[in-house]
Amino acid sequence: MHAICERVIIHTMKFTSTRNKSIEKSFSEVITDCMPPDGGLYVPVGNTDLRKWILYTNEGTSFASIAGALTSACINDEYSPIICETIATLAFPFEPKLKQIDKNIFMLELYHGPTGCHRDFGVSYLTACLDTILTMMGKKSVFLDVTTGEHGCILARELRGKKNLKSVLVYPKGCVRGLSEEDLAWNGGNIYPVEVDGTVDDCHALVRAIFEDRELVEKYRLTVSNTANIGRLLPQAFFYTYAFSRLKNKVSADIYYALAPGNYSNLVAGLYSWRLSLPVNGFIVPSTDSLAADPMGRPLIVDSMVPIAEREKADPADPSNLERLEDFFSEYSAMIKSFVYPSHITDGEAQGASKELFIKYGVFADYHTGRAYAAYKKSEDLVTDDDGAVVLVARDHPSYSLPYFRHTIGEEPEMVSKVSEVMKPVELKRPLIKTTKEIIKILSSLQ
Repeated sequence: MHAICERVIIHTMKFTSTRNKSIEKSFSEVITDCMPPDGGLYVPVGNTDLRKWILYTNEGTSFASIAGALTSACINDEYSPIICETIATLAFPFEPKLKQIDKNIFMLELYHGPTGCHRDFGVSYLTACLDTILTMMGKKSVFLDVTTGEHGCILARELRGKKNLKSVLVYPKGCVRGLSEEDLAWNGGNIYPVEVDGTVDDCHALVRAIFEDRELVEKYRLTVSNTANIGRLLPQAFFYTYAFSRLKNKVSADIYYALAPGNYSNLVAGLYSWRLSLPVNGFIVPSTDSLAADPMGRPLIVDSMVPIAEREKADPADPSNLERLEDFFSEYSAMIKSFVYPSHITDGEAQGASKELFIKYGVFADYHTGRAYAAYKKSEDLVTDDDGAVVLVARDHPSYSLPYFRHTIGEEPEMVSKVSEVMKPVELKRPLIKTTKEIIKILSSLQ
C-alpha cells in the first residue's frame, strides 16, 4: 500500500476560513462561534502525520479510543490527552461496524448508534466536546437549528444531562418527531422545539436572519449542531481510521471508499482523514449537479466558476460542504484530480444496484447506498486491477427506507424499535410562530 503524497507534520490543528486565510482560530473558538464573519466556513489548517499511530491500530482498538487519540493529536496544545479521551469516551458508547460482503467489498455501517442514523456520531461528539469545553470556560451556549425530524431527536438525546447546552429546534409545521416529554424545556429539559407556520425554507430564512445579527449571536452564544459547525464534521473523519483498523490485516493493496455525497460532509471528512496520513487511495462518488465529472472523468465543482466575492454567505441553517471541498481541491490541486472519482448514476442504476446487493449478498441497501454501489461498479477496474478493496459506506438503518425497499425489491427489513421511536409524531400543542422576534423571545427565556 503506497503513500499518495508527502505530509507536513504540525503540533496542533488551527482553523481558518474558506474565504479569508488571514483568520486563525482555535478549536474551542470555532465550535462555540461556528460561522466566520466573512461568510465562509471554518476549515483545518495544515496536516498532522499520524501514520505511525494509525498503523498501530487493529481490530481490538475501539472507536472511542481512535476518536480520543485523533482528537488529542489534533488539538494537543489546547487540551490535554486526558480531556480528549474523556470527550471521546462520553461521546462514543457505540461504534460503527465493518462487514465483508465479498472478496474485495466491505460495508461500513454507520447506523449502530442510538437512533440508527449516521448523524448520531457527529452530534454526540460535538455535544460532548462543547459541554466539556464550556464547563472549563464557565460559559453556556445554545444550539439554533432547523430540523424536519431525526436530527432533532438525536440532539435531544445527546443533550440529556448536559449542564451548559440548550437547543432551540425550528420545525416546519407538523414535522416534530421523536421527542420525549422530559426533553422539553418547559418540563425542565434542554430542548425548546417550535413549529413555524410555513415550509422548511421559511424555517431556514428565520434562522439565517438571526445568525446575520452578530449581536444576537454573541448575546445568546448561538451555534449550530449541523455540519456548518466544523466540530460536527471532524468526527466523521474517524470513520475511515476505524475502517482501516479493521482492514489492515485483510487487505494488502489499495483501499477505496464508495459513498453517496449527501451534503458532502463525509467526503470532506474522508479527505481530512487522508491529511492525518490515513492510507487511502481514493473516493468513488455518484456525481451531482454541483460535483460533476469533466470530459476526462476528473472531478469538477461547478460553483468554482463563480468568484467567492460574488457568492451568497454560507448558510448556517442548511449547510453544504461544497465550499470546504473546493478549498481542499485548491490546496491539493496537483493530486485531487486522481483522488476523487465521480460517476453519473441514474435512478434506475441506483435501484438496480440496490437489487443486486440484496440478491447477491442479502444486503438491504437504501437509495443512497445503492447509488454509491452503482458508482463503484462503474469504477470497479480501478479497485480490482491491483487486488484492492472498496468500502461501501452505508449511512442510515434500512428501517428509514421501507417504502423504497417495497418498491425496489419487493421485500423489506423489519422495522427496529429505535427507528420507530425517532419517527413517532409529536404534538406540541403550542402556537405556531412566524417571525424572528418570536424566536428571540424564546432564546431570551432560556437565559
